Amino acid sequence: MMKKLIPVALVAVALAAGAGVYLNTGSSAAPASTFVLLDGSKKSTDDLKGKVTLVNFWATSCVTCVAEMPKVIATYDKYKNQGYDTLAVAMSYDPPAYVVNFAETRKLPFKVAIDNTGAVAQAWGDVKLTPTTYVVNKRGEIVKRYVGEPDFAELHKLIEKLLAEA
Repeated sequence: MMKKLIPVALVAVALAAGAGVYLNTGSSAAPASTFVLLDGSKKSTDDLKGKVTLVNFWATSCVTCVAEMPKVIATYDKYKNQGYDTLAVAMSYDPPAYVVNFAETRKLPFKVAIDNTGAVAQAWGDVKLTPTTYVVNKRGEIVKRYVGEPDFAELHKLIEKLLAEA
């Protein structure tokens, strides 16, 4: 009896996973958030509208985050003059001095925010794993989420498609 249930359970798991992928491919409004930038200024989710924006949750202690950052910079540099932006959001557990040092020594060319309270990570789907990256279209809708380093070739195709949209 147990041997007959295992294939059924595997099919159920596969269907659930497929439904999750299917449901995650639609777009939904980016959550209302206030981002506190390193210079003390603030940006809101509404400020993202009008550009295709990469919102990257990261930490200086995250090996994958540090390793992917040159690719995030290269992506920003490649598309910044076409209506593309990047916002790097440091996690609440990341010491602000480390974030400032990282941003300065790596000469990060985009906006960097510190999520001191964890409220931004909470609003964006209770982000706990880094890197977690969201692609937001010009209408302020999340169209893609990556947990872990994105496939940058795929990401570039998505950015180009979104930049081409009215």
